[in-house]
Amino acid sequence: MHAPETVYVDDSIIPERIAPGVVLYPGVRLTGDKTSIGPKSVIGKEGPVTLDSCQLGHGVALKGGYARGCVMLDGAEVGSGAHIRPGTIIEEQAGGAHTVGFKQTILLSYVTAGSLINFCDCLMAGGTSRKNHSEVGSSYIHFNFTPHGDKATPSLIGDVPRGVLLDQPPIFLGGQGGLVGPTRIAFGVVIAAGVIQRKDALEAGCLYGGGGAAPSRAPIPYPLGRYGAVDRLVRNNLIYYGNIQALQVWYRHVRMRMMRPDPFREACRMGALQQLDSVLKERLKRLQDLAEKMPASIEQLKRGAGGTGSDALIAQQERFAARWPAIREELKRPVPEGIGADACKRFLAEWQNVQAESHVEAVRALGSDARQAATEWLQAIVDRVAGVNDHG
Repeated sequence: MHAPETVYVDDSIIPERIAPGVVLYPGVRLTGDKTSIGPKSVIGKEGPVTLDSCQLGHGVALKGGYARGCVMLDGAEVGSGAHIRPGTIIEEQAGGAHTVGFKQTILLSYVTAGSLINFCDCLMAGGTSRKNHSEVGSSYIHFNFTPHGDKATPSLIGDVPRGVLLDQPPIFLGGQGGLVGPTRIAFGVVIAAGVIQRKDALEAGCLYGGGGAAPSRAPIPYPLGRYGAVDRLVRNNLIYYGNIQALQVWYRHVRMRMMRPDPFREACRMGALQQLDSVLKERLKRLQDLAEKMPASIEQLKRGAGGTGSDALIAQQERFAARWPAIREELKRPVPEGIGADACKRFLAEWQNVQAESHVEAVRALGSDARQAATEWLQAIVDRVAGVNDHG
């Protein structure tokens, strides 16, 4: 600790139970003679933490909030704003994002909860790794209190006899949804986003609540790892990628004029370019992950898991898988200087003459011809990327 006066350690704490190498950020409060924190754990990186009578393993990250009477095993991680109460066990590499509420909550290894979640009185298992884990979508709630005033409502999502072996298919609870306890959910089940699940979902490999605006009451076969039509999925990803590249060009060649003279604005511009570069790398990684899943999906479809129309789905997936190496290399290339050159020249001719105190004021001062030229220029960058899957 570089500022020990900013951390409160109650007299009940036994120093030997706090391992060397633990990082305690300002605003951390430790209480309880049963509190134990393992090596390389980091407490309070995103905000104040109150930790009372909890046991944390190696490399645990509790980024902000309140925790009492809980256990977090090696590599568990919970974001800021957490409210974790007794009866909670978060196993290895499991956890939640920001603003989660856990009480009498047991998450077996790898299970991940999103943000803004109230997930009390339940046990969840499923998944085989950090990449293949059970997921609770953001803004999810487990309804655990009845109009009769009781809490005989624990829900079992997966199970212990198989879940502890870390070899079961993951369970997916879609965001903006809920589960009315007591409910049982089988391994491999997918609950659609926005659905309040009120009954047991025990047919593995099925989607519950699917069907768009009029959710189906009957479960729909949903083999995990089997994709459907991927053309739209890939195209929308490429259009997104192209838009990020267009914004990069805007920051590099347009915002520079109004921001470079001021060191603080210029620092923001350079920081934005770095962040946009990280966004492109993330999108490339996610498309790579998708491409790597195509062979297994194609195999499922060939075995007959896809039903009517499988041949067309196979063709789409095979085409994407075959084209991916070329697409990846094209996406890694910087934007060619000649893209939208005429429109770029027309826009910059007016842009250099705009007189304004800030970037926003300068943009507002642009005439209609310059605006049209800017859009043509940037759209050409987007269109180039959007079309890379259409060639070859």
